[in-house]
Amino acid sequence: MKITKVVADSRKHAFAVTTRKGTFDFPFKRCEPSPGPHDRLAHVYVDPDLGRAAFTYQLESGAEGSVHIDSVLDINSDPDYLARLELYQLTLEAKRRMSSSGLTARTVAAKLGTSPAQLYRLLDPTNYNKSARQLLALLAIGGAAVTVSDTRPA
Repeated sequence: MKITKVVADSRKHAFAVTTRKGTFDFPFKRCEPSPGPHDRLAHVYVDPDLGRAAFTYQLESGAEGSVHIDSVLDINSDPDYLARLELYQLTLEAKRRMSSSGLTARTVAAKLGTSPAQLYRLLDPTNYNKSARQLLALLAIGGAAVTVSDTRPA
């Protein structure tokens, strides 16, 4: 996801980060180095050197920092970002379990009722268009069970 615009909102003490999905706030206190009353924000811009997937800010002291869009989406609990993150982590666990199981890719593919090529696509952590059912079946072959838990603070 690309950042189209970023502005500092001194009243909210946050950056307003605009993407094609909307505008998200990112608090100053989450930045390192953090802007404050003794070291104010001098300049902020969408960073083309970081593929427009991050913004960079500079403080009056000359200190500089960058914030990636993933951090912005995480702070704002973007459901699409969080779902992709969970899918990525499940895929890594499936890869670990498959490699430690001693089963060949052909054997696992046969158990899943699919081809080895599809199995490799299923094990690709950057592929977010995979079937959750097949990924859960792959985890079950590896001896894992997926449990849903509440992540909200009590």
